[in-house]
Amino acid sequence: MLTGCAGVRDSSGYIASTELVQAIAPGVDNKASVEATLGRPTFVGQFDDSQWYYVSRTTNQFAFRRPRLDDSKVIAVSFDAAGNVVAVNETGPELAVAINPSSAETPTLGRERSFFDELFGGIGQVGQAGLPGGGPGGR
Repeated sequence: MLTGCAGVRDSSGYIASTELVQAIAPGVDNKASVEATLGRPTFVGQFDDSQWYYVSRTTNQFAFRRPRLDDSKVIAVSFDAAGNVVAVNETGPELAVAINPSSAETPTLGRERSFFDELFGGIGQVGQAGLPGGGPGGR
């Protein structure tokens, strides 16, 4: 019975090796050597590819409770315009943020339509002249 209540430890993302991360030297390495050493990044900067991020996290879950973040690590590798390493920064769980989605409804503009309005509201409008996609004269 108690085995169903055992904790579950889960590691996901990049498995960081301290020796490999320390082997990346600013001014010496470039994108090709970083990829050969660390592998493909978890994701690349959103607006340009001069930032590579290697992300890992470890969670622990007991029975049916929500998973709890035990450890988080982000390795950020910055490159210059030529593709050479400028900096290697590592952060831990202090930058992790818990996001609690709201269950409230998002207000919409316009009139509220019921389920049946949505389901049957378009009947009779298909092929009418003057409406988009309609018959002759419709555009």
